Amino acid sequence: MSSSLSKQQSKKPSHALGILHSKTEIYKHTHVESVMVPMDSHSPVTSFSSLNSYFRALSDTPNRLARRAFSVSTSFEETNRVRARSGIEMKRSLRWYDLVGLGIGGMVGAGVFVITGRASRYSAGPSVILSYAIAGLCALLSAFCYTEFAVDLPVAGGAFSYIRVTFGEFFAFLAGANLIVDYVLSNAAVARGFTAYLGTALGVSNTPLRFTIHGIPKGYNEIDIVAVAVVLLLTLVICHSTRESSWLNMVLTILHILFIVFVIVVGFCRGEWKNFTEPKSLKSHGGFFPFGASGVFNGAAMVYLSYIGYDAVSTMAEEVRNPIKDIPVGVSGSVFLVTILYCLMAASMSALLPYDQIDPDSPFSVAFKLGSSRWRWVSNVIGVGASFGILTSLLVAMLGQARYMCVIGRSCVIPSWFARVHSKTSTPVNASAFLGTLSHLINLASFLPSSGAR
Repeated sequence: MSSSLSKQQSKKPSHALGILHSKTEIYKHTHVESVMVPMDSHSPVTSFSSLNSYFRALSDTPNRLARRAFSVSTSFEETNRVRARSGIEMKRSLRWYDLVGLGIGGMVGAGVFVITGRASRYSAGPSVILSYAIAGLCALLSAFCYTEFAVDLPVAGGAFSYIRVTFGEFFAFLAGANLIVDYVLSNAAVARGFTAYLGTALGVSNTPLRFTIHGIPKGYNEIDIVAVAVVLLLTLVICHSTRESSWLNMVLTILHILFIVFVIVVGFCRGEWKNFTEPKSLKSHGGFFPFGASGVFNGAAMVYLSYIGYDAVSTMAEEVRNPIKDIPVGVSGSVFLVTILYCLMAASMSALLPYDQIDPDSPFSVAFKLGSSRWRWVSNVIGVGASFGILTSLLVAMLGQARYMCVIGRSCVIPSWFARVHSKTSTPVNASAFLGTLSHLINLASFLPSSGAR
């Protein structure tokens, strides 16, 4: 009896060790599966391993498209197995105030100095103030959606990742590709606009800052070295460190806001309250709503372009220390602060001039030039402030485009080389350098408009 009992007790440790060994093997297998990239013959990763592999995969496009087009990823896959394809993880170094600064820097560019005049002159009149408030409310509601996705899925893909886990890979690629093309082209155009506003700040024309190459078709022969230098410098900064990029953006954004606050204060001091209701011409409609309620909403649709940029903040979710707390404050807070700033700018401009006398292209600069000569220097200040705004919007956009490219590379729709994160900088250096080079090449041509919407 005692011998049989002792045999049963001796079997228990070995049995327990067997169970522990089995659980360990299961854990190892699960852990490896969560970080490894599938490398079977049908895996998209092998498509770019060699030229033969690429043509073999290309011939299998119909089957691969049918298999992957509507395949939906999950939050767990995006934050574990897919993210592991970058090798090194991006460093979580951003806090809520970094996101607020990036959001403001991405939204408040030079475009607000132009689009405010057009909306007031042709759509809303002095009620453009309400147009900005309505557009800000719409942007805030959209920011809530980005916030919810970014908290649930804290990866660098932004809208690409959100669509991938919702509608599938095909629609995600269409959205991601369009976003990258939009970023690259608009960055090139906005960078050329920096030269124009820099010339305004210095009181010179654009001609000394650009040079013409003869023998090249007109419209493509003006080389903008300043724009190329700006994009090159910002590319080096975002490749070096996300944290340092955030600090640079913070400094430039604070300077930009100080210039805007100065223009707002001067506008209110120099303006007249009668300009809110009395037009210059008797033929123009009077009152605060010269174009009626429809004009207010038409103006809101027009000025909503000034809020573009907060979406780029969601691409930084993978580098935020505490996504649950920092992302809602950063994204929503930046939209709220920018809405207040825009409404004050619109009110200042409406006080400076009657709406039918506002210049649609350069409302603030012309408003100060039309008055006494002792106020004309303010137009140069506007050029300085707009230059800072262009730099911040460029910096935030270039941060966002690189992370979109990185995550699309993780999905293996494009070579996974773009998804690599540098071991020393913890940034997507390959994607940043590639897209920065594209912007450099486009900057060399002058057919792009020199004043972006940002």
